[in-house]
Amino acid sequence: MKKILIIDDEKDIRFLLSSILSDEDYLTIEASNIQEAEKKIDTEIFDLALVDISLGDKKKDGISLLKKIKKINSDIPVIMISGHATIQIAVDSIKEGAFEFLEKPFNTSRLLNFVKRALENFDLKKENKKLNNLFFDTYELIGNSNSIKEIKNTINKISQSDCRVLISGPSGSGKELVARTIHKNSKRKDNPFVVCNGALLDPQHFDMELFGIENKDGSIVQGFFEKADKGTLLIDNVSEIPLDTQVKILRVLTEQKFRRVDGTKNILTNVRVFTTTSKDLRNEIINGNFREDLFQRISVMQINLPSLKDRIDDLPNLFDYFNKKISENLGKKVISFKSNLTKLYSHNWDGNIRELRNLVERLIILSDGKQKNIAKIIDESIHINKNNEISGIVNFDSPLKNAREQFEREYLMHQLKKNGSNVSKTAENIGMERSALHRKLTSLGIAIK
Repeated sequence: MKKILIIDDEKDIRFLLSSILSDEDYLTIEASNIQEAEKKIDTEIFDLALVDISLGDKKKDGISLLKKIKKINSDIPVIMISGHATIQIAVDSIKEGAFEFLEKPFNTSRLLNFVKRALENFDLKKENKKLNNLFFDTYELIGNSNSIKEIKNTINKISQSDCRVLISGPSGSGKELVARTIHKNSKRKDNPFVVCNGALLDPQHFDMELFGIENKDGSIVQGFFEKADKGTLLIDNVSEIPLDTQVKILRVLTEQKFRRVDGTKNILTNVRVFTTTSKDLRNEIINGNFREDLFQRISVMQINLPSLKDRIDDLPNLFDYFNKKISENLGKKVISFKSNLTKLYSHNWDGNIRELRNLVERLIILSDGKQKNIAKIIDESIHINKNNEISGIVNFDSPLKNAREQFEREYLMHQLKKNGSNVSKTAENIGMERSALHRKLTSLGIAIK
């Protein structure tokens, strides 16, 4: 049952509000003055507050209680009430974080509509935080390949700074996970982590979504920069934002302030900005699609995530990790994977880590732990065709010597990739002497990274 705090110095109003809300199965608690209200705010847990502006106290009013509630928990919705409302009072209330402003005498349907929307908004914020915490607690950056070790080291170094970070890599490689990991380990970890996807923004309302808007009726809609205040703003797919909006983002990063759409006052911003892209921004600059000055601002530090194909030696660790985590989240048993990983190594993994995670989830849900089902699901999921796989490696129309060299080159490059370019480990796994493998790699023109 939702608990609603009613703060009003008029007994009749408190009784009326309590009766209306109780009829809708809400639990109400009441306070008649500043002192009672402050005590309730400090000691009670509630889901919504209805606060009268004027409470018969010359030193404090409802706005001071609004500020107190927001200081304790900024997510709790507060509906301000007044019988002597002015536009300025309404604007001041909204600026301080009020969800809505209600004039006396109020309409019951209007009141209940405000209450319903406020509680839905509060529930949504709680659910988002729950999902974020689940994401933080559940998923980690997994891998022991050289590239992932280097990225982990970079994350450790930059987490405590406030530098901007550009994270690039193919779709599904874990760019948002890296951004969240940095935020989680930063001094801003207790403040918002807000994601703005440049590819999903409404092209007609880029400015409004980023910077917010001040409506003619005095209400305010916060944009992404304002929502992320004191925390971190992740601009995903930054390359998809049009040039004229890029200019405005550049100005915010330079001046640390912005104005809402139709606003007249500057809003100071304290936000750490991360950006991600699957495109080569330098090429986008050359092609006239991205501003070089903005690139310089957002790329103080750069993290380049490899594709799964380029860190294929991490595949067993990733498979085991997702197997355990997803099984735990779904309340199912960890699947026993007895088949060799050849098919998985041979797959292109165009969807990268996301594709692997989805495959593991399908196996856990659909296989019932049976090896026959596991093999079938893998074949269906990654579309392995053995004939095509072989013919893709060897050109059967070439001379035998050339075909053999072609096969050996592809085979050894695959083995090196699987073993993280470790020559000793590769030699041991394929049954060759290390020195012999070195000579073979040299003769085939294969460079070791």
